[in-house]
Amino acid sequence: MKILVVEDESIVSFDIQMALESFGYIVTDTVENYDDAINSVKENMPDLILLDINLENSKDGIEIAKTIQEFKDIDIIYLTAFTDDKTIDRAVETNPLAYLVKPFNRNELKSTLKLALHKMDLKELDNKHISLGDGFTYDKENKNLYFNTVPVKLSQKEEKLLELLLESKNSIVSFSDIEYNIWPEKAIADSTLRSLIFRLRSKLNHKVIETIPSFGCRIVI
Repeated sequence: MKILVVEDESIVSFDIQMALESFGYIVTDTVENYDDAINSVKENMPDLILLDINLENSKDGIEIAKTIQEFKDIDIIYLTAFTDDKTIDRAVETNPLAYLVKPFNRNELKSTLKLALHKMDLKELDNKHISLGDGFTYDKENKNLYFNTVPVKLSQKEEKLLELLLESKNSIVSFSDIEYNIWPEKAIADSTLRSLIFRLRSKLNHKVIETIPSFGCRIVI
């Protein structure tokens, strides 16, 4: 587990780093401001961020989290001495794994990390199995579609279309993007694309795939 620490109090930051390393975690970096945090995430790709909310001479930790989540899905544990409703409400918008209220000791840090790891494991498992509603589930890792645990056979192109729609779930994928990704080396007739979408819809609950005439389609889950 690789962890980035964002904390502007050097003594606190050092203590956290020593504790994390004693627990067996890898500390990718310790930084104290917005710019360094963003750059460190891009360079080191941590699995988890311990993020102080109140940072002097910098945008606060919540703003850092919002920026990071625009380009990378990384789990966050907030470190904070602030428990007022306004701060908590802002923090909740970034869906953190946990909060550690300062001051905290090593045992509290260790317990919070243990709970966070459990949540991350559940999240990873959930991400591998996507519920499509009405008894349909898609196993992303093994590329299998199930209806009430019974496998549903998909053609190679149907499978590719489903994955393409799931990558942008609830958002419209244009017909041109579908064509480019599934038939990258040749032009196809509109009827060929319509037929593929129809076949996939017929194997799922028809409501789950919406078609936007003359533009594209989306999967709604």
